[in-house]
Amino acid sequence: MPTHSKPLFGSHLSIAGGMVNALNEAEQLGLDTVQVFTKNQQQWKVKPLDPAASNDWLTKLKDLGWADRTVSHASYLINLASPDDELWEKSINLMIVELERCEALSIPFLVHHPGAYTTSDRDTGLSRIADAYIKIFASTRGFNTVSCLEDTVGSGSNLGRTFDELADLRARIIDRTGEPDRVGFCLDTCHAHAGGYDFASRESANAALDEFDTTAGLANIRCLHLNDSLKELGSRRDRHAHIGDGTITNPPGNTSQPLKDSGFAAVVNRPEFAGKPMILETPKGDDDKGTPHDTRNLRRLRRLLD
Repeated sequence: MPTHSKPLFGSHLSIAGGMVNALNEAEQLGLDTVQVFTKNQQQWKVKPLDPAASNDWLTKLKDLGWADRTVSHASYLINLASPDDELWEKSINLMIVELERCEALSIPFLVHHPGAYTTSDRDTGLSRIADAYIKIFASTRGFNTVSCLEDTVGSGSNLGRTFDELADLRARIIDRTGEPDRVGFCLDTCHAHAGGYDFASRESANAALDEFDTTAGLANIRCLHLNDSLKELGSRRDRHAHIGDGTITNPPGNTSQPLKDSGFAAVVNRPEFAGKPMILETPKGDDDKGTPHDTRNLRRLRRLLD
């Protein structure tokens, strides 16, 4: 894969009207990459990929030179930690489909939430996910797409809030499958902050990233989600905000903090993240001047690069 000296900034964009439209919009916005759903993420039923639409996507992907950097997000319906056998099997089957679609579309990274153990317990839930991956990887042997476990805010029984838990889960999957290169992480700044890791200052964010490196390995983070947090540090509330409009950049008691002193400056300048997709999942639309919010967020992030 090519290497890049700077992070690759992108956004989650719509595939309405055809998958290639997300690439076209990303190009128009001046992005370096894109994240998409490859299907309706609210439905279990999946229509096969349309050959013409797939060809349009692959042709545009080649034209842009983005074969090493696009990201897909798996359906929110999937729960690989579920103690319910029927839901667990449905989740496994849908994850296989998600990986098949990514492989067909040359999308190298598939992000998914680890899962919720609901009526069981933490250890059972983690084992359930690892066992699911035995079937998932066996059915997709030889695939290049990397499954990226995303950190969560840890609400309810959702797994993946702590760096220790993410490291434990990846280790279990590798132990069950023997496929370390096929499983990594996606770090979400809003989730980490709302989950209890202080990303509000450059210093505290670097300390959190150092902790991740010691615990789970920054090299295993294959892509990131850059989102400010509407809710406070440790709130366990998953509410995304525009860069500069949340509590990461405006922490209580220091709401006049310059953006360059926030945790986002630490994240975008970490050498371990050079060349890795950094995806905005912030609200869409335009500001009161008619400027796309993605453009405004992108400008703010690029100004932070040292």
